[in-house]
Amino acid sequence: MHTVLLLMASPDSQALSPRNLMRVAGMLPGPPRWLHEDEAAEWDLPSFDTALELTLREALGDLPIDIALIPAANRKKRLLVADMDSTFIAQECIDELGIAAGAGQAVTAITYRAMRGELDFEGALRERVALMAGLSATVIDDLIAKTDFTPGGKTLVTTMKHHGAHTALVSGGFTQFTAHVAHETGFHEHHANELIIADGKIQGKVREPILGRASKVTALGELTQRLGLTIADAITVGDGANDIGMIQAAGMGVAFRAKPNVRAAADVRIDHGDLSALLYLQWFKREDRV
Repeated sequence: MHTVLLLMASPDSQALSPRNLMRVAGMLPGPPRWLHEDEAAEWDLPSFDTALELTLREALGDLPIDIALIPAANRKKRLLVADMDSTFIAQECIDELGIAAGAGQAVTAITYRAMRGELDFEGALRERVALMAGLSATVIDDLIAKTDFTPGGKTLVTTMKHHGAHTALVSGGFTQFTAHVAHETGFHEHHANELIIADGKIQGKVREPILGRASKVTALGELTQRLGLTIADAITVGDGANDIGMIQAAGMGVAFRAKPNVRAAADVRIDHGDLSALLYLQWFKREDRV
């Protein structure tokens, strides 16, 4: 299977300098094809060479360079399905709500275990939300105002939309936050769980059914069917255990600064770059960005 090897440096690090490439020049099949000088380069390979990938990781291990092996065919995807918390934004919104409710340590501990796949996501979500009962809903607006967006996210969404792709934010978080993030970054649509609020207070419950790992896979399938696409036309990105299903199901699944179990499950892992690295994966050069 015709394969492409990509090396992608953290933005502005210039880690793919000629000097650094000399470390691995003997391992690579000729000169690079540059997507952006000093930041992203690729080579054609006759087959999927995981041994080469491991050798390159060892040789470049001290540099902020991501390595990806991907099929050459169908690189430019027509659907983006993305997680929100710790992917498109730096925060875990449920942890921030827990801190506001005075239950920060308990909520954060549950989140950590759930994202590593050690707890059932749905049960863990109900348990954490219950700790927020009685919290004023105004805290949601306060947290929205402090949203810390991941670099490269808006560029990724805008560029894919410009080239005809559909974009969907699909989160195990809450619609109160995904609505804001989707609007600010330009997603066509968003899907998440709904916190139940009454009389200006968070009620400690979430509307059923809960959108979790299986629901993300279902959403991916429903989106491709509605848009007349196939799973192979989709690229998915996330960081936690509840993203593994959609990462494994899509034509290209990306673990973004993810937990170890997610990195192990993904086709591609981005540990150093920002979200715009997903454009290099899809054969967009730097000048193609919008």
